[in-house]
Amino acid sequence: MVDQKTTAGTRVPVGRGGVPSLRDRLTRRKPVEKLVAETQAAEGAGLRRHMGFWQLSMIGIGATLGTGIFVVLGEAVPVAGPAVIIAFVLAGVTALFSALAYAEMAGMIPASGSAYSYAYATMGEFMAWICGWCLMLTYGVSVAAVGVGWGQYIDELLHLTTGMSMPAELLAGPMEGGLINLPAAIVVLLSMFALLAGVRESSRVNAVMVAIKIAILVMFVVIAVTAVQDGNFAPFMPMGMAGVSAAGATLFFSYIGFDSASTASEEAKDPQRDLPRAIMFSMILVTALYCLVAFTAVGALNWTDFADGETSLAGILTSVTGTTVWAVIFAAGAVLALASVVLVVLYSQTRILFAMSRDGLIPKAFSKVDAKGTPRANTVITSVLIAVLAALIPLGPLADATAIGTLFAFALVNVAVLVLRRRRPDLERAFRMPGAPVTPVLGVLACAYLMVSMDLSVWTAFVAWLVVGLAVYFAYSMRRSALEAEGTVEAGV
Repeated sequence: MVDQKTTAGTRVPVGRGGVPSLRDRLTRRKPVEKLVAETQAAEGAGLRRHMGFWQLSMIGIGATLGTGIFVVLGEAVPVAGPAVIIAFVLAGVTALFSALAYAEMAGMIPASGSAYSYAYATMGEFMAWICGWCLMLTYGVSVAAVGVGWGQYIDELLHLTTGMSMPAELLAGPMEGGLINLPAAIVVLLSMFALLAGVRESSRVNAVMVAIKIAILVMFVVIAVTAVQDGNFAPFMPMGMAGVSAAGATLFFSYIGFDSASTASEEAKDPQRDLPRAIMFSMILVTALYCLVAFTAVGALNWTDFADGETSLAGILTSVTGTTVWAVIFAAGAVLALASVVLVVLYSQTRILFAMSRDGLIPKAFSKVDAKGTPRANTVITSVLIAVLAALIPLGPLADATAIGTLFAFALVNVAVLVLRRRRPDLERAFRMPGAPVTPVLGVLACAYLMVSMDLSVWTAFVAWLVVGLAVYFAYSMRRSALEAEGTVEAGV
């Protein structure tokens, strides 16, 4: 192994004859300074900086507060019973560790790549690719899953207002005996058009929808709390801790959106200051709402009545009040609420792909922007693929697949905090993860615990996804990497 100088004057190791070894290529890192410089150099020619603290917070809340509470709650209660409240806390604590880690990393590395960029700066290109590949699963499948939940509320709203329902063939894909989930595909495509209009316009739409969904969840809590009965909480943990863990793993899907704010780093006015604050604010608000809604839902309706997995919060309002008026209001609000999740998570997906494309790991078409600063081709290609996924795959498998990919990526962000604390203690940190190094380690262990709680079928799908990702990396991405073209091997050492 010999040394070779890069153009920046940093000495980096290369293999015999000046050719990098496989290990060197896999572990080459992108320095924090280079990541920051790229975002600054792109101003005016790429993404535009026009988002402040509230816009970033609305992105985090918009992406997080959605299907997890509006739809997945009905699937988690039969697994955990009234202890679904603890399952939400378990998932929330796991997400909190990762949120703290994200806040520290976002304050140092204000790049659109989120966890992918953090991994690139700390663990090298190969782990960054794995993280980015998992985030593709997380965001892409999450959008599809929320689209499926949106279709359920569209049908419920139609039934409550007209007494009619949509044809079953148009509400489910082939795996559930239907033909196509048409509403799920439609909401994804509508979100695509909103994003193509520009980020400033779509962020305003999202802020309105976030306000609506917070209002209808508060309305639910105020009404449902009047029907809470002590007897509905017994037995509190009918399936034991195993049921709580399994429900917690599924409900982690409810928290995956808080990191969406970090994908907006390159469109934030003051990312070092505002991103950590926005991430923590959105996590605290969402967790409080989740716990309140879960408590009042299982308190107002016996957990055994959730057994079919179809019970919705709108249905609980009808049961409590004896009228469909409140249920109609709630269902209409839920339609807008879930649409905001699709919009924001789809936005996050395109920004992850933008960062990976800029690094050469996926085709350059994904990092080309138009005059509005919108990655148009990226948005269209991603939206169409996700619309097809939402139209054909049912919600359950989508939610579980999303959760496991997210947990893996979040674990890597916790590791990234530990690596940079040791390797680059000199870096200025706008926010420091309290309790480090203990808290990042706990964050990794919490993610691992929920991953282990998932079914073998979910693990099988996840491993298959990783195998495909490895094939893509070695066949395409490693050779097309921007660091490969620069001749950089272990950048940042």
